[in-house]
Amino acid sequence: MIFKSINPTNGSLINKYTSMSSKKVAAILAGVSETFQEWRKTSFAERSEKMRKTAGILRSKKEEFARLMTCEMGKPIAQARTEIEKCAWGCDFFAENAEKFLSPEIVPTDAAKSYVAYTPLGVVLAIMPWNFPFWQVFRFAAPAIMAGNAVVLKHASNVSGCALAIEGIFRDAGFPKNLFRTLLIAAKDTGKIIDHPAVCAVTLTGSTPAGRSVAAKAGAALKKTVLELGGSDPYVILADADLNQALETCVFAKLLNTGQSCVAAKRFIVVESIRKEFEKRLGEKMSGKKMGDPFDEAVSLGPLARPDLREELHRQVVKSVKKGAKLILGGKIPEGKGAFYPPTILTKVKKGMPAYDEELFGPVASIISVKDEKEAIRVANDTPFGLGAAVFTTDITKGEHIATDELEAGNCFVNTHVKSDPRLPFGGIKQSGYGRELSSFGIREFVNIKTVYIK
Repeated sequence: MIFKSINPTNGSLINKYTSMSSKKVAAILAGVSETFQEWRKTSFAERSEKMRKTAGILRSKKEEFARLMTCEMGKPIAQARTEIEKCAWGCDFFAENAEKFLSPEIVPTDAAKSYVAYTPLGVVLAIMPWNFPFWQVFRFAAPAIMAGNAVVLKHASNVSGCALAIEGIFRDAGFPKNLFRTLLIAAKDTGKIIDHPAVCAVTLTGSTPAGRSVAAKAGAALKKTVLELGGSDPYVILADADLNQALETCVFAKLLNTGQSCVAAKRFIVVESIRKEFEKRLGEKMSGKKMGDPFDEAVSLGPLARPDLREELHRQVVKSVKKGAKLILGGKIPEGKGAFYPPTILTKVKKGMPAYDEELFGPVASIISVKDEKEAIRVANDTPFGLGAAVFTTDITKGEHIATDELEAGNCFVNTHVKSDPRLPFGGIKQSGYGRELSSFGIREFVNIKTVYIK
């Protein structure tokens, strides 16, 4: 099978990649498994030295890697640079903190000595998406490797260049050749890798259907999984919100990465008393954002990553309008080359419409009117997803209560946009998955939490 890397800005061919043979995949897995047995014995100091070198390579070649991302999946170049910087931050963070996070914990019992030890599991398969082609990988790989594990990566085929570049970064930083390997295989062959005896665990970032499939396959083999799946993040705008702040944040959270983020703002749930003003000003701000060549520093929106993704997004918009939603901005596929889709706003969104019920992965904002705070919370939670949520209010005490006790999501923010941070755990509930990445919680997902008891 041939994988084609297509530039979504103009449809041109960037590169072709040949799918690896089953014999080559088997050899890679054998090599990674063998390397793990040695890597698990290394000190945190040795691991940290190499992980800091990884961060240095990311920073020194930031422009090269950013341009690769922009070519392969259309991310605006300034945002691509920021993504590389975040990867370097994540590497430095786990280089600094892994030993502390995984230090044995003494537990007083009737034993002469008893404690909890954290030891690596083995080879972890990472199945990663195209939307943040570097960060999604590094936010898992940095802690996994610092914990003493080895990694094989099955990346999205349209970002195969990024996948191979990441393998090269770890190799150039001095990690063993077979500690991190990229597998160029078709999605249909991923199940064989999950079943392979060398693989002990699986992490997936992707759609909910993909999560179900991977969880079922891994569960049948009794292998640990961490799943970060889709989201339909509600942004609750209460009557006492600072609208200037809320609008700036909402536009940023909606259009970042051209709306192609699991934690992008998806549903704007607005109290009716301020709904008209919010709609008007949101339209003004979103219509002022420049769409075009993602290498243009002034561009806020590049193309969607693939034409089929644009077609699906447009189908959701059209179906929502047919069911009664009102289109107040955008909603039309532009002429010309590239998988572009304009900033779009739907209002009068109700349950039963794709704009209410489904994840819209692109620059489309859904506005849902509610009468008060109580209804706003009910609507925010009226979704099968539970990845991120935000609430906007000038009453910080109230906002904290809503974020902590009312909103059903793994990441709840007050008066700002939902984002991942190496210092904090990141993950979802309900159909947005389970398990956590980042922080001390993330690094402990792929270790054996071992009880040691000495009489």
